[in-house]
Amino acid sequence: QVELVESGGGQAQAGGSLRLSCAASGYIFRSKAMGWFRQAPGKEREFVAGINWYGVTTVYAPSVKGRFTISRDNNENTLHLQMDFLTPEDTAVYYCARGYTSNRFESYADFDSWGQGTQVTVSS
Repeated sequence: QVELVESGGGQAQAGGSLRLSCAASGYIFRSKAMGWFRQAPGKEREFVAGINWYGVTTVYAPSVKGRFTISRDNNENTLHLQMDFLTPEDTAVYYCARGYTSNRFESYADFDSWGQGTQVTVSS
């Protein structure tokens, strides 16, 4: 059974940083692409960042590019999202997601399993 558990959310000031982690279990972690999504109140879930199975290829939403960094540790079965220069617009619940394949990770349809989410709140 696939399980994805996010951690690291919380409160931050604008301009600050947070680091999210996602612990994966129940499947061969290194065989699948991974991603991060977020959902703000009253808005649809949106793609934030994706990474291929090996961790070499990444993609970011324009709104976070240059501020967020996605990475993975295939030895520890863990996905990370380093978030710097946070703004109040980054406030949302952040979700870890598993890809269907090893190399597709750019849209909602590319993912088949989701964590429960972790809240990130950024104050001005």
